[in-house]
Amino acid sequence: MTEVTGPVAKRILVTGGSGLVGRAIEKVVADGEGRPDEKWIFVSSRDADLTNAAETKALFEQHKPTHVIHLAAMVGGLFKNIRYNLDFWRRNVHINDNVLHTAYETGVQKVVSCLSTCIFPDKTTYPIDESMIHNGPPHSSNFGYSYAKRMIDIQNRGYFEQHGCRFTAVIPTNVFGPHDNFDIEDGHVLPGLIHKVYLAKQTGSALTVWGTGKPRRQFIYSLDLARLFLWVLREYDEVEPIILSVGEEDEVSIREAAEAIVEAMDFRGELVFDTTKADGQFKKTASNAKLRRYLPGFQFTPFRQAVKETCAWFSANYANARK
Repeated sequence: MTEVTGPVAKRILVTGGSGLVGRAIEKVVADGEGRPDEKWIFVSSRDADLTNAAETKALFEQHKPTHVIHLAAMVGGLFKNIRYNLDFWRRNVHINDNVLHTAYETGVQKVVSCLSTCIFPDKTTYPIDESMIHNGPPHSSNFGYSYAKRMIDIQNRGYFEQHGCRFTAVIPTNVFGPHDNFDIEDGHVLPGLIHKVYLAKQTGSALTVWGTGKPRRQFIYSLDLARLFLWVLREYDEVEPIILSVGEEDEVSIREAAEAIVEAMDFRGELVFDTTKADGQFKKTASNAKLRRYLPGFQFTPFRQAVKETCAWFSANYANARK
């Protein structure tokens, strides 16, 4: 397969390229989903500090992208967000403004940014959909991150109305998979549980899950999300964001998620719930009706299979996994 040169070639810059979603996109592209007229460039914080406008501009001048998938962000789990709301706000606002404005200034044709379902109002009706992002304050635990991510949608609309730019955003539900951050203190719930089960097996101790286990979540496998990102980049022409998620019927409780991990890793010890720890939002059920109108036949990897593959990856890569 030869790389197409000349004006028809797409040069696709992926910020946050070494993270969970970036690695998944890289794998999907390498496994045959890439196209001959696409040149994919994956960059990480080692390549540029995107909170710095000059470094962001230098990165764009170096790679000359025609398209951008913007994944770079300061991210963390519930407890890290509670401690550092200001840092989450400031860092992410700087990153997003630098990436979007540099994309505009350098004539990038399309930017697809990554939001999160945590940006939706805390007090709302369910299921939430794309029209409800700005209907009220987000949950107080991660207001800094949530408002910073909401501002991408505001900025996308501004670039479209003032300059005709086709900048859009996707809103995935809880993403997990290989190359996740498995940090028990600061990571998200599923990779944190996978790490806990791994350690509990090593030590022969009980598995302690923070909270009651009752909150419910929709989990999306990173490789499924990667395939959907390629579709959004190539086919989705709206500026309005789109939720990328499994259906409402595929929502699982934290207890069910923990039990799936226990099964996948063949853990035989006791399962304990520490109810002195905060649960966070009870649920944030999202509608994937808009996605289904576009892609009625898209097949998601079954949750237990995706958990099994992620656990196997973590066990095989324990020494080098982020944790």
